[in-house]
Amino acid sequence: MSFAPSATSANNASFGVSHLDAALPTTGTFHPLDPLSPQEIRIASAAFRTELLRRGVRSVKSTYVDLIEPPKAEVIAYLGLATSPTDLNPKSSGIKPKRRAEASLIDTLSGQVYVLACEIKNGQGHIDSFEEMPEGIQPAITMEELVESEEVVRNHPEVIRLCAEVGISQEQIMCDCWSIGYEHRFGKNRRLQQAFIYARTQDHDHLYAHPMDFNVVVDSNAKEVLKIDFASHRTNPNNRGGLSGSTIPHVVEGDSLKDSGRARIPPPLESHDYLPDLIADKAKKEGKTWDVRRDLKPLHVQQPLGVSFSMDGNRLKWQNWDMHIGYNYREGIVLNAIQYFDKDQQRYRPIMYRASFAEMVVPYAAPEWPHPRKFAFDVGEYGLGMMANSLALGCDCLGAIHYLDATMSDHSGQPTTLARCVCIHEEDDGLLWKHTDFRPNGRAHSVRSRKLIIQFIATVANYEYLFAWAFKQDGTMELEIKLTGILNTYLLAEGEKCAEYGTEVAPRIQAHHHQHIFCLRLDPMIDGVTNSVTETEIVPDAAPTGSAENWAGNGFHSTKKYLDNTLEGSRDANPFTGRMWSMVNENATHYSSGAPAGYKIMCKDFPPLLAQPDSLIGRRATFAKKNLWVTPYVDGQLFPAGKFPTQTWEAPEDSLEGWMAKGSNIRKTDVVTWVTFGVTHLPRPEDFPVMPYEHVTIQFKPTNFFKSNPSLDVPSGTDLRSVSAFEKKDTCCGKL
Repeated sequence: MSFAPSATSANNASFGVSHLDAALPTTGTFHPLDPLSPQEIRIASAAFRTELLRRGVRSVKSTYVDLIEPPKAEVIAYLGLATSPTDLNPKSSGIKPKRRAEASLIDTLSGQVYVLACEIKNGQGHIDSFEEMPEGIQPAITMEELVESEEVVRNHPEVIRLCAEVGISQEQIMCDCWSIGYEHRFGKNRRLQQAFIYARTQDHDHLYAHPMDFNVVVDSNAKEVLKIDFASHRTNPNNRGGLSGSTIPHVVEGDSLKDSGRARIPPPLESHDYLPDLIADKAKKEGKTWDVRRDLKPLHVQQPLGVSFSMDGNRLKWQNWDMHIGYNYREGIVLNAIQYFDKDQQRYRPIMYRASFAEMVVPYAAPEWPHPRKFAFDVGEYGLGMMANSLALGCDCLGAIHYLDATMSDHSGQPTTLARCVCIHEEDDGLLWKHTDFRPNGRAHSVRSRKLIIQFIATVANYEYLFAWAFKQDGTMELEIKLTGILNTYLLAEGEKCAEYGTEVAPRIQAHHHQHIFCLRLDPMIDGVTNSVTETEIVPDAAPTGSAENWAGNGFHSTKKYLDNTLEGSRDANPFTGRMWSMVNENATHYSSGAPAGYKIMCKDFPPLLAQPDSLIGRRATFAKKNLWVTPYVDGQLFPAGKFPTQTWEAPEDSLEGWMAKGSNIRKTDVVTWVTFGVTHLPRPEDFPVMPYEHVTIQFKPTNFFKSNPSLDVPSGTDLRSVSAFEKKDTCCGKL
């Protein structure tokens, strides 16, 4: 996978020379965590296919070709990162780690999955690992398979007939193909998808406004329809369970429509468009007028002297920050070797070795079959990075933008480029700090904040997810996730009530309640590789009001404990005590407070997993059961639900809950912190036909890390382009 500056970048800044550069190791544009180049993808794919041919495998498709990240110790040594608080002048080892690639390939005739690895050296791929995966293991579904399955469904005679029964023609049939979760009827060897069926009544019509009353199970390898399922409906208001007398065993053996206990239900056909031209056309046909708002005047983001960040290959520098930007088909953006130049210590201090979006699950609430199959792992089952959008200048990103392209691989193992899938830019962030000293003359000092954004946007079927990393001038890191797009919809029968599992967002269109639960993987490197995690709570003093210890009754204090081993390393948030966690280095203490240097995790978006702990979701997405997990670092342990979560019955032993059960030490050692956060979404009619964004945010703030406020050197300035909105004489900050 290649990741490079886009040829269409608005800014392609070179690495500038500054007083900070002397403190940094010089590696040129090579970085051991650079994604695979197009040529490396070709070399690796040729080696993999040759090896399979040698073993008699003739018909294969490749699901990914990706970089195998070198061992952490080798990368740290090569980059010359500080490994401890006393490592004040680290030097590069000069030894480049090996370039290695991995691929998953499927024998399309037998369904057997193979995982191969090779070293890329001197223009050739040298196979160093070959695995024939056990029965039931399935890699992530590819974009090509999603497209192929839609065509299979749209051209299937029974699907065409069923649609025609309710007035929908073949050319109007549209499908969203999803991973299927676990499906018990077809054994372990089938590579499955489920297709949700919709009708598109005209070009660009809002297809989710016309859901059909059935969905389809498809074999992705055989390109074959296996089953057509009809969900039960709640025509009886007292039928809270929603199965209308049907049970899952009936569905396993019997006829899906008959066992659903209902007749066919035609789709709702009223249009609910969200594209302005279609809304205007509909209004015109109805003798009405409709137009977009005309009272918005231009608002521009301008940087007449250019941007304040610089790049060398995938390495970025901005406002004391230094980091490497990686990208892969699965996680999307991966941030590596994050450091901050501490002016008091006159050196770069490491903060994070690796930060990535490791997994997510979207469980839906409706219990009636087959809706429980809707709980997608959008990272592990699809590859979130592969779903990224090509971003548009002045639309998805405003201002002076630097774009990065990513090169993935297709079914033949050949490189294919996602253009402009990552944008990097600066944004105004309001006030950074301010104080007015009213003695003696009311002098005020204001400093505006600016932040650097690194973001990508992924479309996964109906949903859009925007992932924006923000770096701030006070040493704060932040990840904001915005959720938009379109609700997953299902139809209601005439007179059917939506019950408590969803919302009727428009007549006969229901959107089920659901959750978005994200898992962020953080590999902290706070002043070196020896880190710990503390838990802090704020509690009222136990001494009663009127006592000598707490006479006014106002006392409260904080408590702190260290997480010592993995048996106590999985934790839940507690808003009543303000529970928070910090990643710290106990060997680096603050000169004044005496507390260990660290970064605290700040997040208010901690919904619990609402499915039962022993549910299918609870067994597969074990990471969603707790808000924080801490494990010892092990090379290659990257994915909390396992490397291949597609079609699993439960999470494998080689996943987060399995790692925790070992009782390993997690104090004063190399640790990984996993944070699970998200949102529970009860759809509103205002979320339809397209959703205004919902967002969740998590911050990482320095605590006892810097001597004092590290942003004292950010200049206070007056923006001479700012004007008074209505007065003729413009003033700014009290100046004419």
